[in-house]
Amino acid sequence: MGADFGRYRGTESRQTVESRLPQWLRRRPKATDADGLAESREALLLAAAAAGLPLAPAAYPAGYRCSCERVGCPTPARHPVSFAWQTQSTTDAAQIKRWAEGQPQANFITATGMVHDVLDVPLEAGRSALERLLAAGVDVGPVAEFGGSNGDDARLLFFTATRGTPDDEDEWWPCELDCHPETMDEHPGLRWHCRGSYVLVPPAKLPGEHAVSWVRGLEHPLPDPLTLLETLTDACARYVGEDDPDDHHAVAWPLGR
Repeated sequence: MGADFGRYRGTESRQTVESRLPQWLRRRPKATDADGLAESREALLLAAAAAGLPLAPAAYPAGYRCSCERVGCPTPARHPVSFAWQTQSTTDAAQIKRWAEGQPQANFITATGMVHDVLDVPLEAGRSALERLLAAGVDVGPVAEFGGSNGDDARLLFFTATRGTPDDEDEWWPCELDCHPETMDEHPGLRWHCRGSYVLVPPAKLPGEHAVSWVRGLEHPLPDPLTLLETLTDACARYVGEDDPDDHHAVAWPLGR
């Protein structure tokens, strides 16, 4: 499935790549071993590709600045390197290894709306929703934490199957209806990353020693986003209500557009 994305075509079958997923996920570096950390980073990236997430290189922190060296970069270490990231994104393991080895500090983004979407919520709302979903026995899927605990822009990213290419195109909505990656600091509610969007994929480093890391790993299958949506929007509504009682429109709801 994933080998069909981007200009880099995979030469290995999906079955072959998926068979290596447990090996990549089991690799753990020694805390003081730089080579081990690099190996673990590469293993996690290959595991993401094996799970069907198309990847492309992204900027990384240079101190408190962005490696792109743009003055006043609005999303330091959070954006793709290339403007052609949508066509560049790939699940080809060989290409991802070349990128990872050639750009050892680079973060990676995953393009959404091809295989997967991401439901992106404030950290505290996401933690509350995750607890409720797991207690109810819902198959949640992979979840990543963005930005570290209790930061103003800290988020939880719920990875789901995509609804970006339904049989009936009238049911499709572009990401522009609810979010852009570069506006993530401006929206306190739920953002639905689908076609035309991206998110950082773990492991990723952010300025100020923050990071993006897995809370629940890629061994969990991607769920239908609609199985999570009600609980997530309810948690976001509570979060927004506590933050600003007069803001009744801060939670994005793409199905109602």
